[in-house]
Amino acid sequence: MKDRKKNTIIRIKGLTKRYDTVLAVDNLSLNIREGEIFGLLGPNGAGKTTTTLMLLGLTEPSSGQAFIDGNDCTRNPIEVKKTVGYLPDSVGFYPDLTGRENLIFTGMLNGLDREESGQRAERLLERVGMSYAADRKAGGYSRGMKQRLGIADVLMKDPKVIIMDEPTLGIDPEGMRELIALIRELSVEDGRTILISSHQLYQVQQICDRVGIFVQGRLIACGQIEELGHQLESEGHYELELSAFPADEGLRAVIEGIRGVGGLQEKEEKGNFRVEADRDIRRELTAGLAENGYAILELHQKGGDLDEIYRRYFEKAGEQDEISGGRKKRSIIKGFWRRKEGTPRE
Repeated sequence: MKDRKKNTIIRIKGLTKRYDTVLAVDNLSLNIREGEIFGLLGPNGAGKTTTTLMLLGLTEPSSGQAFIDGNDCTRNPIEVKKTVGYLPDSVGFYPDLTGRENLIFTGMLNGLDREESGQRAERLLERVGMSYAADRKAGGYSRGMKQRLGIADVLMKDPKVIIMDEPTLGIDPEGMRELIALIRELSVEDGRTILISSHQLYQVQQICDRVGIFVQGRLIACGQIEELGHQLESEGHYELELSAFPADEGLRAVIEGIRGVGGLQEKEEKGNFRVEADRDIRRELTAGLAENGYAILELHQKGGDLDEIYRRYFEKAGEQDEISGGRKKRSIIKGFWRRKEGTPRE
């Protein structure tokens, strides 16, 4: 997405949170610009929720500071709450009230009179595509309907910043596309800043201007998705998807004989490999296979895919921790990826 040259609205410097012996957030520093959609990625226990709580003024940091629109999140939480809207992963409404009634109630809690609350609720229900269900009881809404109503609920106080926790989780594909389009509209048309905490990598890749990857309380990578991919390549991390024929015993030997190949994993289907290298080996690989009588059926270099970037940075963090004695931490990271890919847990 296009990089917006705007002022910083969320400023985090050295933010740290300890719970007894657990370091939940470790010296986090991060700036997020006005109108930006920023994705905060990481497994459970990575520190995302604790970071959100500190930004909302709901828990105090052990050290460091966070500011939203110039307001200290710890010292001025009331002012922060006027600026920030929060959409949790499971949106709760009064089930016996209609969608419209829930919004009007929220508006009145935020200082609007009943008439103004009703007018704003009407506009927002139309904007999020919920006018057709405005007078149904919220207890009968699907998850996708609740998420849309949740966005309308957040917008009732017209926030500059919206923090969303897993906004697309459990929503059908069509509802997901509509929700992503709505979130993008809030940023592009309204100029609102959106901070998304999510595991839904494909959806995050579609919508976010930048992403930050969290591991064990540390922000290990931050930037545009394309930039993170290029950074891995510049550090000697290249990965190829290769399919070749015939899928005989000599195929593996030819691939492994190419200078620069550091890892080779054959997939379930014969002749399909994931190749890791310390440089771009496509030209040598193509020539080597052709010289030995193999036909390339498919060959593409990975790196721009967020799922792959995510995995590589996790592995990189694990390697660094093992060097410094953090073998347990590396085990946690590997375990996360085994579960994510559907393999049994040890």
